Amino acid sequence: MQALNIAIVVAYLVAMLGFGWWGKSRTRDASDYLVAGRRLGPLLYTGTMAAVVLGGASTVGGVGLGYQYGISGMWLVVAIGTGVLLLSLLFAPTIQKLKIYTVSQMLTLRYGHRATRVSGIVMLAYTLMLCATSTGAYATIFVVLFGWDRALSIAVGGAIVLIYSTIGGMWSITLADMAQFVIKTIGVFALMLPFSLAAAGGFDGIRDRAGAAFFSITGIGAQSIITYFVVYTLGLLIGQDIWQRVFTSRTPVVARWGGSAAGVYCILYGVAGAVIGMSASVILPAIESRDDVYADVALNVLPIGVGGLVLAAAVAAMMSTASGALIAAATVARTDVVPFVAGWFGRGATDGGATGEGTTAEHHVASSRWWVLGLGIVTIALAVVVQDVVAALTIAYDILVGGLLVAILGGLVWRRGNGIGAGASMAAGTLVTLGVMTYLEITAEVRYDGIYSNYPIYYGLGASLLVYAVVSLATRPTDPRVMGAWDRRVAGEVPEDAPVPVR
Repeated sequence: MQALNIAIVVAYLVAMLGFGWWGKSRTRDASDYLVAGRRLGPLLYTGTMAAVVLGGASTVGGVGLGYQYGISGMWLVVAIGTGVLLLSLLFAPTIQKLKIYTVSQMLTLRYGHRATRVSGIVMLAYTLMLCATSTGAYATIFVVLFGWDRALSIAVGGAIVLIYSTIGGMWSITLADMAQFVIKTIGVFALMLPFSLAAAGGFDGIRDRAGAAFFSITGIGAQSIITYFVVYTLGLLIGQDIWQRVFTSRTPVVARWGGSAAGVYCILYGVAGAVIGMSASVILPAIESRDDVYADVALNVLPIGVGGLVLAAAVAAMMSTASGALIAAATVARTDVVPFVAGWFGRGATDGGATGEGTTAEHHVASSRWWVLGLGIVTIALAVVVQDVVAALTIAYDILVGGLLVAILGGLVWRRGNGIGAGASMAAGTLVTLGVMTYLEITAEVRYDGIYSNYPIYYGLGASLLVYAVVSLATRPTDPRVMGAWDRRVAGEVPEDAPVPVR
């Protein structure tokens, strides 16, 4: 009977390859390949935004937290949903009107200062680690389901994501994400939640057997809740993988309200996952690892066939994050990092890497495919070789938030901020974040979790904010010509794919 579950997951994987070829037929130029032609309407945009942010941590991890901590296990995913809401309501319309491809391009436009371009290297490291982590995560499902070893599971799963992402770019990823969004919605809300809750005897059954404390929304601890909001909410405001989805929206209105709908969906998803975990703690009380709860419920509680669809939902969640991070990494590498590094050797460059300026549309798409393919192979190798990818992702995430957040959001909300202040704040935030992280690791501060601690982010943010404000106020404002060009972008007066000058 288990063969039916396996057949359902295999059918899902084959369908993902089919979406790659479907997306290829809609890909004609750089805009199609990297940002789906900037023409996603409300339904597609909401689905793809929800899919990219709800990965393995939200799906498998969220259920596991519910198993261990009760309803308060929802806070991780609620923090993610809150980040999507804040980004959509406060910044997405402005970001959409810029008609760019990367976060680093926004910094170049806003500040007109070369110092901010180092952000591309940080963003590349972050997206690569995110992709590698997601690749390793969905491989664990293959290990359980097919009995393969870890390396083979990573290679097969990674190859599927790599193929459909490379062939059609963002259009393929968008179509796959919509299928993944539907599967996750059915698998979690329509199947897993009602089946597991009924098997546990409803909320009264959970309360009787697990205790009223399981229903405390602060049971996971105030420190953990704060950490989730600092790491995930703030990180979502500036991640390249998230911004690149904003760039796909058809209009600022779609970016704001489609994204807001995705944020609300994420919050409901978090609550559902926690309730599933709570139910599992009553039905299957002897599970040793909370990361196994999701799969155990799918295989041991749900009917054959239904369990297969729920496992496909978990794979869908992880693949959507991996594919989004992969195309984000390729976009940053070609658009930001290569021109920046070329500048070290005296090779001047405009942003032709993003716009395809000076090349045919076919040439640019083909070149972008090579970047996705190459970096996809790198991430598969990272997932296989590096055993502690989570540590690498933690470092990248800490630098992303502690080092770049202030300069990015400051440029969107404070006109007096300038390029010197932004560059100095990025340097200060990064150095302080790495310094505190190193100190905690060397001193083996167990209570702070060493390298896995999020305390470095707090210190990095504080230093970055202070330096940004002081240096910006102590130096001359941004060149009026730069601000004028920025204002025209924000007003939507610049044509599609206008080049971003490298200063």
